[in-house]
Order: sequence, then C-alpha cells, then structure tokens
Amino acid sequence: MKKIGLCSDHAGFDMKEHVKEWLKGRGMDFVDYGTYSSESCDYPDFAHKLGQAIQNDEVDEGIAVCGTGNGISMTLNKYPKVRAGLCWNREVARLVRQHNNANVLALPGRFVSLYDADKILAEYFDKEFEGGRHQRRIDKIPIPGTI
Repeated sequence: MKKIGLCSDHAGFDMKEHVKEWLKGRGMDFVDYGTYSSESCDYPDFAHKLGQAIQNDEVDEGIAVCGTGNGISMTLNKYPKVRAGLCWNREVARLVRQHNNANVLALPGRFVSLYDADKILAEYFDKEFEGGRHQRRIDKIPIPGTI
C-alpha cells in the first residue's frame, strides 16, 4: 500500500485535517508533515518537508494544501522527483493523474469546498497513469542533466 505525505499552511490546515479523515476512511496510510494548527505560517516550510520525503522515497505520493494551491505547488515542484498538480475540480484531478502522472495533489484550500475536495480526491486516487505518449512528455520535464 502506498504511503501518502500531507502538508499545508494555515490556510489549508482545515482541509488537510479533512483529507486525513478521508484517507482514514479509505484505509490509506499517511504521514502529516504539518502545519499542525491554523496559526499563520509559511507554506514553503512544510512543502519542503514533503518534497524531501518524496525525494528520499519516504512516502510515495502527497497531498498539499495552501490558500490557492499555487505557492505550495511551486515549492514542491523544485524537487526533481515531484510532479505536483494543482487541482480545483474533478476533471483536472483526473488529467493530472492520467496524463501527467502527478505524485502530489495540490488543493486550493480557500477555493474548494470540503465536498468538492472529496470528489477531487476520489478522482485522483481512482485513476491510473495512461503512459504511452504521456510518459515521453514527463521524461522531458526535468532540466536536462539534473537527474
């Protein structure tokens, strides 16, 4: 079974806590890299923890939440093994999994309801990477010579 890493900033804290319950309901194993409250904090501090965990093969995938989902995605995508996809609806979640083989689902905590987050999570985890022409494109993502 895959191990999922979680992280958020203060704006994503409530959604991260909701995601933990969703994962428990599916019997999925996870590690919470913080933040651990809704007190103001900086998203890179927690994104780096998750990014390093993926880079070091400590977790297989991740879910990251900040206010817009952008800042946390930008930070995570600095790590060569991370492909964080910002998802605000089910179709985007399906496509980042099937076409981009995303290994981090980034959610915009201030712009997606918990109900919609459940639908996005289901779509993301219930789909498989399609491979084929998409693998060729993914292979071109890293800066040449970096991995």
